[in-house]
Amino acid sequence: MHTAILTFDGYNELDSLIALGVLNRVTGMRVSIASSAPRVTSMNGVTIDAMIGLEEACTADAVIVGSGSKTREVVEDPAVMATLRGLDPARQLLAAQCSGTLVLAKLGLLAGVPACTDLTTKPWVLAAGVEVLNQPFFARGDLATAGGCLASTYLATWIIARLQGLDAAEHAMHYVAPVGEKDDYVERALRNVTPYLEPAAISA
Repeated sequence: MHTAILTFDGYNELDSLIALGVLNRVTGMRVSIASSAPRVTSMNGVTIDAMIGLEEACTADAVIVGSGSKTREVVEDPAVMATLRGLDPARQLLAAQCSGTLVLAKLGLLAGVPACTDLTTKPWVLAAGVEVLNQPFFARGDLATAGGCLASTYLATWIIARLQGLDAAEHAMHYVAPVGEKDDYVERALRNVTPYLEPAAISA
């Protein structure tokens, strides 16, 4: 199973790299940083190389649209948005973190679907015609959104549960959670994610 994390210049490290770390705890899960440029620098000056391009990301089993300080520039880039029109919730899981929700909104993928985002991005998502929820995570069908950097763990939990089953999601979260608080972290993640899982995923 392949998950691509869309990561643009000005990216938020917490959004892209926490999800990357959690997802990589699952055996058989391939996780790629995807971008429109070979190399991107974060909002705090951390430069990383893209592992795949956007075209390949559009073929992944799951895609997380990461957040960053330049997301409004991303949605105004015709070439990038044309490529991202290859994203399709009919054949892949689509998730967005914070301002990544704006990308899904501008692609028309959140029509009639409420969403989560960060407080800074909220006015832009509302202006795009999407209802914004006051909660960290929401999913409907094969679309999920999260608001707040550390809610990236919920997106990772949801993707793992959908692709590999709930036991795998619990194991991954237990691995990364702080010592002495592991049960609390796992319980919190499951409390936020399981209401939006189909019965088959919960029983897997």
